[in-house]
Amino acid sequence: MSVSGLLCILLAGPCSVWCEQREDAPAVTAGFELGASATDISHRPTKIYVNSDLVVIPVTVTDGKGRVVNGLQKEHFALFEDKVEQEITHFAPEEAPASIGLVVDTSDSMGPKLQKAREAVAALLNNANPEDEFFLTQFNDRAQLVVTLTTQTEEIRRHVAMMQTAGSTALMDAVMVALNEMRNAHYTRKAIIIISDGEDNASHCSVRELKEAVRDADVLIYAIGIASSSVFDQGWPPQRLTGSALLNEIATHTGGRLFEVNRLKQLPDIASKISAWLRNQYVLAYTSSNKKDSRFHHIQVKIKKPNGFPRLHAFWRLGYYAPSE
Repeated sequence: MSVSGLLCILLAGPCSVWCEQREDAPAVTAGFELGASATDISHRPTKIYVNSDLVVIPVTVTDGKGRVVNGLQKEHFALFEDKVEQEITHFAPEEAPASIGLVVDTSDSMGPKLQKAREAVAALLNNANPEDEFFLTQFNDRAQLVVTLTTQTEEIRRHVAMMQTAGSTALMDAVMVALNEMRNAHYTRKAIIIISDGEDNASHCSVRELKEAVRDADVLIYAIGIASSSVFDQGWPPQRLTGSALLNEIATHTGGRLFEVNRLKQLPDIASKISAWLRNQYVLAYTSSNKKDSRFHHIQVKIKKPNGFPRLHAFWRLGYYAPSE
């Protein structure tokens, strides 16, 4: 692998970096029923079909130490599309179950890191919502769907414990396999979590194809980068847009972020933090007052900090593509 020590976590949710608001796109029909309460929204395990004009924006709010901040209400948020304030018509602050895909790199260079990767997976499972469902994909020269969507986490743990390393890295192919399995998800909150230590060097899928697939599937992406000083000396992000740079770009646009760590022992804690971020999002929705067209619409979220709250940081997807009328 051309970059050593990179672990990336990619989460898919009801938002997308390249989200195209099609009539059948999950981002448009994700998780809200007109007139439904926040409680109804958070606990329904079945798909809910709604007005296709609804734009759904999950927002993660943290304090300065990256801890999730709960307790905010609808009136504490202001949402803008193309600098025009929009009326937030639906608001769901509660924790909700998710469909989560675990995508684990088992290429040769993962040998000394595999045990910590297993611990990171265990942390994600241990901190999951009891109603969450999971699937498992592993990859080296090729990507394999090892466990289909299930609520039986022991099946996931058993297969992760048996993993062995060999071969090169087909990271983008693995994401495509995971996105395909995610079509069977029962929840509107979706996460694809990739654990890898290097640049893609074996995929048949292109960067363009991956971006298009991510756009159509509504993915929320987080990345954890573990790199030696020699990697950072080359500049960050690296010039080759097939590994960390690609995931960093997508993460930023989807409302995720890149975590940079120096020690493998930090991985379980970072995985636990990401699990908490995924479970405790504020979900805002609105019907755009702007004209429908095929261009990219920029989203901005502002928080009106209540008295007694610490300094707040918000993460949300930066925009979406809408169909023209």
